Amino acid sequence: MVALALAAPLAQARVTRIVIDETRPLPAAASGGIATEQIAGRAFGELDPGSPANSLINDVLLARDPDGKVRYVATFVLTKPVDLARASGMLWHEVPNRGLRRPNVPAERGNGDIDLTSAWQGDNAGATAVRATAAVEQPHWLQLPIARQADGSPVTGEVFGRIVNRAGPGSQPLIVQTNPVPYKPSSLDTRRSRLVSRVAESTRGEVIGETVIPPTDWAWARCDASQPFPGTPDPTQICLKNGFDASRLYQVVFPSADAYALGVGFAAWRDVGMFFKTARADDTGTPNPVAGAVTHSIGRGVSQSGNFLRGWLHLGFNRDEAGRQVHDGLWPIIAGRRIALNFRWAQPDGVLELYQAGSEGPQWWLPHPDPVRGGAAAGLLDRCTATRTCPKVIEHFGAAEVWALKLTPEWVGTEGRTDLPLPPNVRRYYIAASNHGGGAGGFDTSVPGAALPTTGPVCPGNNYGTGVLPANPVPHTETVNALRVHFRNWVMKGVEPPPSQWPRLANGTLVPAHKTALGFPTLPQLRPTIPEPDFIMPVLDYDWGPQFNAADGSGVAGHAPPPIRQVLPMYAPKVDADGNELGGVPVVLLDAPLGTYLGWNITAGGARPFHQGQICNYVGGMVPFAKTRAERQGSGDPRLSLEERYRSHEGYVAAVRKATERALNAGFLLPEDAERLVREADASRVLR
Repeated sequence: MVALALAAPLAQARVTRIVIDETRPLPAAASGGIATEQIAGRAFGELDPGSPANSLINDVLLARDPDGKVRYVATFVLTKPVDLARASGMLWHEVPNRGLRRPNVPAERGNGDIDLTSAWQGDNAGATAVRATAAVEQPHWLQLPIARQADGSPVTGEVFGRIVNRAGPGSQPLIVQTNPVPYKPSSLDTRRSRLVSRVAESTRGEVIGETVIPPTDWAWARCDASQPFPGTPDPTQICLKNGFDASRLYQVVFPSADAYALGVGFAAWRDVGMFFKTARADDTGTPNPVAGAVTHSIGRGVSQSGNFLRGWLHLGFNRDEAGRQVHDGLWPIIAGRRIALNFRWAQPDGVLELYQAGSEGPQWWLPHPDPVRGGAAAGLLDRCTATRTCPKVIEHFGAAEVWALKLTPEWVGTEGRTDLPLPPNVRRYYIAASNHGGGAGGFDTSVPGAALPTTGPVCPGNNYGTGVLPANPVPHTETVNALRVHFRNWVMKGVEPPPSQWPRLANGTLVPAHKTALGFPTLPQLRPTIPEPDFIMPVLDYDWGPQFNAADGSGVAGHAPPPIRQVLPMYAPKVDADGNELGGVPVVLLDAPLGTYLGWNITAGGARPFHQGQICNYVGGMVPFAKTRAERQGSGDPRLSLEERYRSHEGYVAAVRKATERALNAGFLLPEDAERLVREADASRVLR
């Protein structure tokens, strides 16, 4: 396929021009002895809105230039061997997470692999604006069109934004996660908007104590102590006459005319990847820096960008305009939903706060009905199956995805009655009792017997708060190192990876997500009822309006914010007597535990009290074991102490060595990582 593409540049995906803005060398010592360079630039692309490969892009017909094409500019960074003769043939195509480039892996550079990062996110309301000249360290944003009616008039609609855990007399911006709300009000007249405050919101979406703030008491403006209300007009800030109360949440609904055709990001990421995989040069003759060096490719994304990959594949974008398969493999990492991107007024930066989309429609791979929400049988692989362009897929998760990222309907459907099967081209691995993306690892991550801190790690989200429990150290690193080798061999050599392993209803390792069903122990460090049935973040069945296609997550979001029809039942892995989850792949720190490792944490109060006592979004926690029997009995801790488990430091090291052997034999640990872990355990302070 590569040879055909090199011989026929007119058949390439529609990147028409690339511009190289910066080339930066990387030392060979940091790349496994191979001299490596990074090339940053911009790709200028055009789409045919009439092509079947692009027709699912929402508002694509309203985003055309006068000649009928839809155009974009995408930043990119290539990391490649200086001498392409050293290239392995593998291209890893990375999806940026909120504009940030994922650091490429030294081991991959040492293999001679090529790494490509290219932009997809185009909500350019402020901090996400695209710079004219790309650079290696620049965040990746996409320049794309705003939809217009045929007569050139704007597309209008209502949008919502939220301000949480912020206090004081100054103005506050509207933020989604860490970037601005993508849309600005079409009028600064506050009578055309609606601002409310709320005392509380439950995880089930129940609203408590909502109060409407009169239009005369706030302004679209920037203000502070030196420039008080009504301040200086600013469409990205709200100035409140009497200031903000940190104990309340503020939500505004406003009219906007900035209807970005955000779904263009799916096609842009597709076409930039296909260009560097197959093209000889662009339309002006600028050569592809890796022409002829790529034989296989894997798309990879983490968290938000992993959700992007799932949505990208579901909508058929692994097939380009010429009908060719784009990537041979996809690796959506810690991502159990689909990106909220391809609909009007989408907020793709959104996290799992109230009213954020992404759980609509099928989240599972093979066709399965959705009787709870009234959906027909469908699956993520339907379109690529029809066009014979399905890649090999590896997905892996931790416990945080279950507890706060609404994962389990992917495993059991919305009705939760049976384990859904996996197709032969998909492998699934669960890293039990672990944080979002894994923890820092190590064997000295806590001091046994010490009191828990009053605050722990920052809860992800829009100014969400901090956790009560210390951070969960259970790592993903060693498991991911092994999976990387398996995936590369699966795609390039056809060598099958280990069998899938995740908690299931059939063997009793997946149960309703509350204390009784889980068998979670009562620990003196935690409230006795936790986790309660409403502690987990459930899937909420939103009514986005009659023009919204829930199956595809496309169309027009006409309700801002959306009403909630119902709350779906949620499941979680059963736990052992220590409170550690069952049903996952072997992980050394979990098989030789130093405490109870949780995929959840509890939000502290303090200066950010709105979510106090609720789940700390998607960050994990840890409750260390006592060191001695006397310590644990004195506190009423039912879990065995470190001394009762391992007797001595040497006994703990022996337990670590046994755990490494189990993980090695199962294929989830590399020999070099196993040796390192035993050395680290031996050097640790455990039971010294």
